[in-house]
Amino acid sequence: MNAVTELLPDSLLEEIRARAATVDAENRFFDEDFAALRDAGYLRMLVPREFGGLGFTLEQAVHAQRRLATAAPATALGINMHHVIVGIGYTLHLRGDERARRIFEDAVAGEVFAFGISEAGNDSVLFDATARAHDAPEGWRLYGTKIFTSLSPRWTRLLVHARTEGDDDAARLVVGFLTRPDHTVPAQGVVVREDWDALGMRGSQSCTTVLDGALLRRENLLTTTPVGPNPDPVVWGIFGCFELLLAAVYTGIADRAIEVAVQITTSRRSLAKDAPYSEDPDIRRHVARAGVLRDGVDLQLGRLAADVDALGSERDPQHGPRWFILFSGVKHRATEAAREVVDLALRASGGAQYRRGSELERLYRDVLAGMYHPSDEESVLSATANSLLGPVGS
Repeated sequence: MNAVTELLPDSLLEEIRARAATVDAENRFFDEDFAALRDAGYLRMLVPREFGGLGFTLEQAVHAQRRLATAAPATALGINMHHVIVGIGYTLHLRGDERARRIFEDAVAGEVFAFGISEAGNDSVLFDATARAHDAPEGWRLYGTKIFTSLSPRWTRLLVHARTEGDDDAARLVVGFLTRPDHTVPAQGVVVREDWDALGMRGSQSCTTVLDGALLRRENLLTTTPVGPNPDPVVWGIFGCFELLLAAVYTGIADRAIEVAVQITTSRRSLAKDAPYSEDPDIRRHVARAGVLRDGVDLQLGRLAADVDALGSERDPQHGPRWFILFSGVKHRATEAAREVVDLALRASGGAQYRRGSELERLYRDVLAGMYHPSDEESVLSATANSLLGPVGS
């Protein structure tokens, strides 16, 4: 048994899968899953052993998140955001950057990280912010609204970014952590709106977070960067870990959709042909296409995660500025492939799966969220066009 299946044995996955439909129907946080995963050490997965963690590579973490998503996509997506932040520490550690220590120590102490970067209308995402940072004696007072803040009911450390005052040339982005003592105590200047009532990924409870003078203390600052694309290692770590771990969750949805389609089509029989539906050529074609789509992402995802694991070693692939295009490209391909895979699974599995409460019906709703995560199709294609053709008007 490898490290991933030891951490996520079949018995635990079945327990989590058994709860997924209820969590979705009740539109509530995955409390039981969270407790079980925390007790198993899952939140310390990417922390090196010398800091008290499990010492997983990013490639192993991708495998684990993919496996978890086969049981409960919303649980995997919510936990993903914690792993993205610990993943920043992991990539900093590979570079020999001491800023990793604080992240690792907090993760081992039981702190829960969340991702407070997304903003309505901000298609620059990491490279600009609508939230504003005002100088204060202790740091910066932040004002703005963050959306899709997964783990809203549980975070104790919220990664945020905001733009300082001044014109475009003088403005910078501050990136760091807001804290609350525990998930039951509100943080000063932070309002979590309990407004998550989405089509899918309901258990993630990705609520809106309003910053109204929240204090980002200087000791909780991770980095400051110029506005616009830049190679800052913290930004690099956020971008890379976010895209790869997100791709893992949606590839896990594809894995499960294929598994369910195989189970259904091999057990149902055609009245007209007196044979299993799995022998029908059209159904076989649907399932085969789903498998081909999934397998195409599989190798890309594993390879790019392994490339990150090689940072700083003699195997470092030195992708340079292409890293960002590779990260966003694999996320785009994974989410689009997963959406088509679930569609094919539904086509192969019959009208009963259209009913509310079927697993494929829930997977269909969950997989649609993939198109809204950054990087979206427009930004992926724009960045790739610029890399191949040069900027417009150049």
